[in-house]
Amino acid sequence: MKRRTFIKSSVGLGLGWSRIVSTQAMGIHPHETEEEVKKRTSPNLNRSGKPHIILLMTDQHRGDALGCMGNKAIHTPNLDRLASEGTLFVSAYSSTPSSTPARSGLLTGLSPWHHGMLGYGALAEKYKYEMPQMLRELGYYTFGIGKMHWNPQNALHGFHETLIDESGRVESKNFISDYRKWFQLQAPAQNPDKTGIGWNDHSAGVYQLDEHLHPTSWTGQKACELIRHYDAEQPLFLKVSFARPHSPYDPPKRYLDMYEKQEMPTPAKGDWCTKYAELKRPEEMPSDAAFANFGDAYAQNSCRHYYANITFIDDQIGQIIQCLQEKGMYDNALICFTSDHGDMMGDHYHWRKTYPYEGSTHIPYIIKWPKSMKRLLPNGTKVDFPVELRDFLPTFLEIAGGKVPTDMDGRSLCPLVQETNPTWRKYIDLEHATCYAADNYWCGLTDGKQKYIWNLHNGSEQLFDLEKDPREEHNCVSDEAYASTLEVMRAALANHLKERGDSFVRDGQLQTRAQTLLYSPNFPLKEKN
Repeated sequence: MKRRTFIKSSVGLGLGWSRIVSTQAMGIHPHETEEEVKKRTSPNLNRSGKPHIILLMTDQHRGDALGCMGNKAIHTPNLDRLASEGTLFVSAYSSTPSSTPARSGLLTGLSPWHHGMLGYGALAEKYKYEMPQMLRELGYYTFGIGKMHWNPQNALHGFHETLIDESGRVESKNFISDYRKWFQLQAPAQNPDKTGIGWNDHSAGVYQLDEHLHPTSWTGQKACELIRHYDAEQPLFLKVSFARPHSPYDPPKRYLDMYEKQEMPTPAKGDWCTKYAELKRPEEMPSDAAFANFGDAYAQNSCRHYYANITFIDDQIGQIIQCLQEKGMYDNALICFTSDHGDMMGDHYHWRKTYPYEGSTHIPYIIKWPKSMKRLLPNGTKVDFPVELRDFLPTFLEIAGGKVPTDMDGRSLCPLVQETNPTWRKYIDLEHATCYAADNYWCGLTDGKQKYIWNLHNGSEQLFDLEKDPREEHNCVSDEAYASTLEVMRAALANHLKERGDSFVRDGQLQTRAQTLLYSPNFPLKEKN
């Protein structure tokens, strides 16, 4: 039976959800009429009996960057409270840790090989299974706000409508994101990128404009606006996708000030990563370098700004939850929080994502269940079964009264909180096609306690004991004490990859590959006219 323990709430019993200090951010409207107040706080009219489904997500958010995950340096009281009122999944991963393939798995409920994206590329325009479409067919009103990272950028995939923030992506002459249009209404002729930090830079700075113009505020407030006006009889599926804490690390000053005296963690340095420590001096490296030794002080400064951006998001989430409560929607809602992947933040002299290491692959994963759902596990429980982004869609389908397709790789999470001895996967698969460097082409497996990595270009291996060495500072692959673990996990990865053919596995043995495969044969091709 898997280990389950209880978490302690980091907020006092008398505290509310949000810590925002401005009246606008608190959702207080001093000039509201009596009718407007009544409208905002009137009970939702959902007559279906089906729970609302609220999916909250961030971009490039490390799994350890939450107070409820034991991080004492970060301030996330609203997300910590959400975990205390639900379930915290401590072994949650992004199988393909970069934006588009991760979001493909979230959208489809499929593994990388089966949705077809094995690394960073462009999503297909249509998939066999699509989260918003499947929930729409089950009677939900479906709405998306924030970063979707789809192709084309204004694709719907079954949403009734979206409000898009594609900060950081090239906007074509045929598409300007809703956030950018709104920004020009609010601040004509001003530059939304005034901070001057590139979209993949890991340098940091304070946001240079009024706080309400920041995309984090826009995303949170648009979600609140929709909830306040939601009076449909249909259950609501709302996806709220923040573009931060992905770089630029650009929090408003008052959030950065919260961390002025807070000591930041130093980046991990494995006994296997010395070649990266010897790269060119920082002043000779680009500000978005994927591998570089910029020094601990630089990494800690980036981390301070990164954490401040997470606290900014946490406040917005507190307001969203407050709106759900005022509207009478909170109790009858499945509320989930996650991210597409993590951020290395200088660990092992690696930056950004696409790597097999914890900073890149390990993600936050919280579920607050509908009050009416019968569970064996009480609120505030930690669950250590290995879960992944693909598991959200089948969970949503079960909660919504739908049927989970037999060929969907993801699995409903409901049994993990409803059954005494649930049957579950042993490992979750991890991989990424070549990105940033030729030797960054890998596949792996983890159960949250051990992790095995196979490099597809050169056949090198890594094995980490995550229970004893959560920072992955020692490669156990040559240690005699781990010989049997290595053999078992190597065989398990070969078994996972064998459906891909002889170029991946031959006679039960893992194979190296000279060529990178970015799209599998299962990737949906655009229909020919």
